[in-house]
Amino acid sequence: MSEKRIAKLTAKQEALLPVYRDKWLEIGLSTTPLDFEKAKIAVCSAYEYAGLSKPTKFYTAKSPVDAIRVIQEINPKMKVKQIFNDMTYGCHDANWLGFYQYLRDVFNFKVCEKLNGLTDLASHCGWLNVYEDTVVFQDRPEHIKFDDQNRLHCENGPAILYRDGYSVYAWHGVRFPSKWITNKGELTAKTALTWVNTEQRKVACEILGWAKVLRELNARVIESDEDPMIGTLLEVDIPDIGKEKFLKVLCGTGREFAIPVPPNMKTALEANAWTYGLDGDALRQLEVRT
Repeated sequence: MSEKRIAKLTAKQEALLPVYRDKWLEIGLSTTPLDFEKAKIAVCSAYEYAGLSKPTKFYTAKSPVDAIRVIQEINPKMKVKQIFNDMTYGCHDANWLGFYQYLRDVFNFKVCEKLNGLTDLASHCGWLNVYEDTVVFQDRPEHIKFDDQNRLHCENGPAILYRDGYSVYAWHGVRFPSKWITNKGELTAKTALTWVNTEQRKVACEILGWAKVLRELNARVIESDEDPMIGTLLEVDIPDIGKEKFLKVLCGTGREFAIPVPPNMKTALEANAWTYGLDGDALRQLEVRT
């Protein structure tokens, strides 16, 4: 692939790495609406670089599901699985297109210019389906939400929402049924505790609140601090998971809640301190001072 061996980056070349990283992260996570005209120009360029005739038929779709509808209207014989397998990632090809654009720009690697069409395309659309004479472009999501560790996450709605309403619900990176948010009345402690998928089970418990779930589990008290804001250390048996420990505390607003803590915690003070990254003595001294 390389036209010359790269033994070491210069300071200037190294300084450009985060520039290209940030640029392509922005492209990959873009929620800007599809630019249909620019996408057509870019995809025609990609066909040309691949030695193919330019397509002449172009369609748009609001989401991956809408793309299936559009493509099946064009060709009723196409199956859903086949359509999904045919999807090209567009802006979500940012992870590798950015690397080759860096090589093209910084090291003048001419061979990377063959990707120019795809590189331009990533800036103008989401996923797409390409066929011999037909292209179906997909719009990018209306919003994408993450937690502080950059995992897909939203506590009161979809983590990914497309403009036609198609959505993906995720809790700290774990997908879960949308009805747990849209119709919270249907989510009960019994449902949460017996859910087959253990990762989703944890999500259900966190959505409900561990304090509510613990009441259903007949939690055993390991140690209780005299200060209710330090809390009570509990142990429970969670189906298919085993013994887990939780700290049940009373917050300043008077609301009771529970937090999962490591299994080696022996007192409520130790568990509470762990949530702050402190040891028990340091937390007690801090509490006395405040």
